[in-house]
Amino acid sequence: MAAPQATGWRKLNIGVVGGGIGGMSVAIALRRAGHDVTIYERSDYAGEVGASVSCAANGTRWLHEWEVDVAKGDPVVLKKLINRDWKTGEPISVYSLDDYEERWGYVYNMFHRQYMHAMLKESAIGEDGKGTPAKLLVNHKCKEIDLQTNTITFENGVSVNHDLIVGADGIGSAVRGIIGIHPVRKPAEQQCLHCNVMTEDAVKAGLVNYSENAALEYWGGQEGKWDKIVLSPCNGGKLLSYYCFFPRDQGDYTNQAWGAEDRPVEELLNPYPQLDRQVFGHLAIGKEIQPWRLWIHDPYPYMHKSRVCILGDAGHPMMPHQSQGACMAIEDAAALGILFSPAYFDGNIEESLTVYTDVRLPRATRVQAAAAKAAYNINERIGFSNNKDLPFYKVEDAKKVLTIEEMNAYDMHRDIEEKLASLKGSQYAGKFICGLPIGLELPNGIIIGAA
Repeated sequence: MAAPQATGWRKLNIGVVGGGIGGMSVAIALRRAGHDVTIYERSDYAGEVGASVSCAANGTRWLHEWEVDVAKGDPVVLKKLINRDWKTGEPISVYSLDDYEERWGYVYNMFHRQYMHAMLKESAIGEDGKGTPAKLLVNHKCKEIDLQTNTITFENGVSVNHDLIVGADGIGSAVRGIIGIHPVRKPAEQQCLHCNVMTEDAVKAGLVNYSENAALEYWGGQEGKWDKIVLSPCNGGKLLSYYCFFPRDQGDYTNQAWGAEDRPVEELLNPYPQLDRQVFGHLAIGKEIQPWRLWIHDPYPYMHKSRVCILGDAGHPMMPHQSQGACMAIEDAAALGILFSPAYFDGNIEESLTVYTDVRLPRATRVQAAAAKAAYNINERIGFSNNKDLPFYKVEDAKKVLTIEEMNAYDMHRDIEEKLASLKGSQYAGKFICGLPIGLELPNGIIIGAA
């Protein structure tokens, strides 16, 4: 189905509240769509501690669509997912990504957050590339938004008016509350400490060089327990980013903030007396040990009100166990870029935001639910969920398992066209349902469009 050609397109003056990965992504998408964008960041980016960010094909495709110079993010291109025995470290479940780019058109990148952010910021505010460079203003913390006039007031006393406002201000979003969404949340049953290990330091200590595997690696997670170690290589393999999960009763960090003083290494090691000695040795030389507060949010009822919308963690916070948080923010940004492009935007902002919610909320909510399940059962994790022939494979409901096919065969343009047709009361002739091709058979036995 050919994309419609909107007749009432007009250039908008857009304000983005939040200058993280989601904020920079949406600034790029809306700049490429022909609009003027200003990003308002509450901090000055000083003192940030870096962790890894996973960007599978469903996120990477938009970086290329926007002509982002991905090489500047110094990614590791992942070649496999490895689940290891908790005590011995022997691989017990491996999902190969050797044919990943051939199947899906794009690679699976692993970035260091700060490098990825710098890469996106350059595309958002730099002179090169299509569209007017976005403006970035730091130390602008959102205080309130007048939904009638679309005026943002910041704590520094500055007030600005925009045609469209995008709340990309993270899990503690101020914009979310302003549009009437008040999260129902509870602390997760597990907590997490993150640390960084320099590959060079590990090699000098006589430890395994995990960077050579170019893999997302997991210890544990298959016994229905909260203990799990996740290793993400980044910076071209020079840095190993570790996420260390354990039961909340062994360390509750719900009242501690990321970016505070580093936790002692003994605190990181204490929950893992039986852990594989190789990865235990890596953790013992870990640096920048930071708590990651984990909360479970009930799905939100909507993602926009009037001419204000939210995206990323502001719109659908999720547990990290599907490695899809950044990709969902990038997809949100892509949806807004498409909806406000000359091909689709006819001048009606609220109508476009209605379609944005209709497109993004079901998909993000599905990933959100799957991420919660994968917290305690790694067989629910995208990739490992395809390894059905292993003796310990067991999932809650095989028909609801999230698969690589569902994530990467998704066509957002077709999803938007279907939702637009429904909103306007016209018939959609495309051979897609919610962006997935009719007839696609998923590994869980579901056939898209089958009765």
